[in-house]
Amino acid sequence: MKILITGGAGYIGSILVPTLLEAGHNVTVLDTFRDGGTQLATSARYAGFTPVRGDARDTRILDELLPDADCIIPLAALVGAPLCKQDPIGARTINYEAVVEIIKRTSPQQKIIFPTTNSGYGIGEQGKFCTEETPLRPISIYGTTKCDAEKAVLDSGHGLTFRLATVFGLSPEMRIDLLVNDFTWRAVTDRAVVLFESHFKRNYIHIRDVVKAFMHGMENFQAMQNEPYNLGLSDANLSKMELCERIQKQVPAFVFLEAPIGEDPDKRDYIVSNEKVEKAGFKPDWSIDQGIAELIKGYRMIRNSRYSNV
Repeated sequence: MKILITGGAGYIGSILVPTLLEAGHNVTVLDTFRDGGTQLATSARYAGFTPVRGDARDTRILDELLPDADCIIPLAALVGAPLCKQDPIGARTINYEAVVEIIKRTSPQQKIIFPTTNSGYGIGEQGKFCTEETPLRPISIYGTTKCDAEKAVLDSGHGLTFRLATVFGLSPEMRIDLLVNDFTWRAVTDRAVVLFESHFKRNYIHIRDVVKAFMHGMENFQAMQNEPYNLGLSDANLSKMELCERIQKQVPAFVFLEAPIGEDPDKRDYIVSNEKVEKAGFKPDWSIDQGIAELIKGYRMIRNSRYSNV
């Protein structure tokens, strides 16, 4: 296929792009390449790789690139509640409006595979799994813009969406602020963390399983289209305290304490069912424990926090 990926030099894209190229696809990446990094340097050896420096909101570039694409994966986004709060205009224009502009310029024959967030569920009901039929109640600008974009993709009639659990794992464009990545970083470097609202639960998924899901969606698009799919590990609906206990098994010196006062600015608290995507034939490869082990190795090499998202 000819695949267009916006934001393809980011955390997920820098794993997804070489995977698609290795599978024989032609991949065009539209990205600002703002840091001038080498995240996709190894992809340049593929004849089917085309990097385009530009903004995903620039409709002139979209007019040029979209007609040739068989599949579009809009990764360009301001990701996470703190970053979107810093730049609400950017959050709205990149996370939502840029996706709408893509939809306007595509035909029913073109596939759109869109990653959104299961943070759209907001605060769940105690002991009750969030399914794709659960009402969306986003509690941040990030959640709202991604939910609005998801609706636009599904309403287009030629898209499917993955509601990503909290992603973890190593990437050439690393993000240390994501919860598993962050807590493992603290375990390796600081040996301690203070938890706010440690009973809050959420679901998790390894970055390479996110990539695997995109591939699965491309290959099974006709059967899966026009539907949202929760994407996470069914055995990893963990509280922050439980996550720390898993990390401590591999970093025995890790100490974690619950703060008696204070609150987590990210209010997500829910458990998620991934049964729908599993029934569609997708099966993840990476467990939370494997991901923690991978991160521990990575943090022996990464010795600063310049990869933070915000």
